[in-house]
Amino acid sequence: MTTIKLKKINNSQEIKRLSDSADIYMDTNRKDSAIYFFNKAKKLCDPKVNTIDYVYILSCIAEIQMNHGNFIDSEDHANQAIPYLKYIKNPRYTWIVYNIIAINHANNYDDNTAIIYFKKCLALNSSAWRRYLATNNLAASYMNQGKYEEAIALLHPLLAQKPVSQYEDIDTVNYAFVIDNLGFCYFKQKEYKLALHYMNEALKIRLNEPTQDGLVINYIHLIKYYEKSNPKLATQYAKSAYAHTLKTKNAKDEIRALSMLIRHTDDKNLKTYSKNYIRLIDSSIATQQKIKDQSINIKYDSKIDKDENLQLKADKAEDELELERQKKRNIILYVIIGFTLNVLLILIFKLTSIGRKNKNEAIFTSESRISKKLHDELANEVHHTILFAEHNDLDNEANKEQFLNSLETIYSHTRRISKENSIITTDGNYEMTLKEMISEFKTEDQNILIHGFDGILWSKLEKNKKIVLYRVLQEFFVNVKKHSNPTLISLTFKIVDKYVIINYIDNDTESGNENLFLKNELQNVESRIKTINGTLIFGPNSQSGLKVSFSFPL
Repeated sequence: MTTIKLKKINNSQEIKRLSDSADIYMDTNRKDSAIYFFNKAKKLCDPKVNTIDYVYILSCIAEIQMNHGNFIDSEDHANQAIPYLKYIKNPRYTWIVYNIIAINHANNYDDNTAIIYFKKCLALNSSAWRRYLATNNLAASYMNQGKYEEAIALLHPLLAQKPVSQYEDIDTVNYAFVIDNLGFCYFKQKEYKLALHYMNEALKIRLNEPTQDGLVINYIHLIKYYEKSNPKLATQYAKSAYAHTLKTKNAKDEIRALSMLIRHTDDKNLKTYSKNYIRLIDSSIATQQKIKDQSINIKYDSKIDKDENLQLKADKAEDELELERQKKRNIILYVIIGFTLNVLLILIFKLTSIGRKNKNEAIFTSESRISKKLHDELANEVHHTILFAEHNDLDNEANKEQFLNSLETIYSHTRRISKENSIITTDGNYEMTLKEMISEFKTEDQNILIHGFDGILWSKLEKNKKIVLYRVLQEFFVNVKKHSNPTLISLTFKIVDKYVIINYIDNDTESGNENLFLKNELQNVESRIKTINGTLIFGPNSQSGLKVSFSFPL
């Protein structure tokens, strides 16, 4: 009996050719073409043979998606590279992957996880400038948490480490970021003389460098420094920041600059600034949806290409078997066995394809839900804000205040939707993360009292139950905020007969019919709690307010 051995094809040269083409498109800011060629190269890679190429391609795709705000898919590609990092001796690839993951978490307001990965970057035996950059990024995450002393302790030693790269331009850009961040930290620590010194030094460097990276953030720091002591100078910096963004065509920086300009100007251009701000917010939402749609198309196209490649391989194997059968009649039995195996492979392939299709449909459904939420919750607010700006005199102080409040509402809703769909920490920081989420719903007019929270052994709770509980409470508070107006809310946690029970009570006596409320708004909450064998029970909604109980087994 003769066995046919298919010769493995070495795709290294073709992978390099496709990767080089993708690099050119990436360097010239043609990101769609870059991802197309990177994906073609990725399909040719055998991760165990072309390990470095495979990890490099994944990291480049992840970086492009990260820069376009597609943080979920970016982290997915970065995580795909992690199992193969141990086979690469050069730590630069591990550093790149960890750094991308850290930045994605920071952009999703998950600074705790970002800090973990920035520290992983620092633990690597990487180059001096990579350590310099990771230290600055770690300090920035501490700044986001309001831990300015920790940030200063990291940033101050970096002042003496210039140069750290063989390229002077890179050193200058990184140094400007460090002293600007250091200056803002000192400002928050009320060391105003040092703060102004470092921020002005950073501004001087950036105004003279070719790229002017970070210039808008520098201006914003100075605006915050002067907004009380010298409002006119703060306004001038806001105008300078906006003028710079018009040259660079950076939408994210333009939104930041316009936000500052609207708050610090009273001139005749206020209405124009406001309209431009709303237009950019609306465009940003549309761009996010386009990115998600493109991501879905890439996934489906990739699946079709894989199916075609598998079919070609199957056809080739069958042709070779037919040729061998004609030469040697004594292997008929082998052919029959081979045919049977092919049938089994086809069945397995079909079952696998169905599973992948269902997974892709689930992804599509989830992303469509997010898109609908953005449209439903923001479209009307944006439209009414535009109409208000067009038909009212924004020089009037009352109109201006109402208009700024509308813009703040749009921004808050956008950030809340982002956080509602960000990754939930389920490790040792879960308890703190859950408390922070609940506290975000506190307002000056609405207080939330929490009882028995520390009596729950959160470390004993399964990961999926932590996620479901987090989403259930988050969605419930969103609906309560939308449909009722209690001034006092009591949330009690306890364990009874191996069940976690959460009792919600408020003092809103005008919340309406709770059955209609449950039917129209809380069906998703009830569905979530059922996935962990839990229950959602409404108590009497009388003059004492609304009472709701969640429970699920430990």
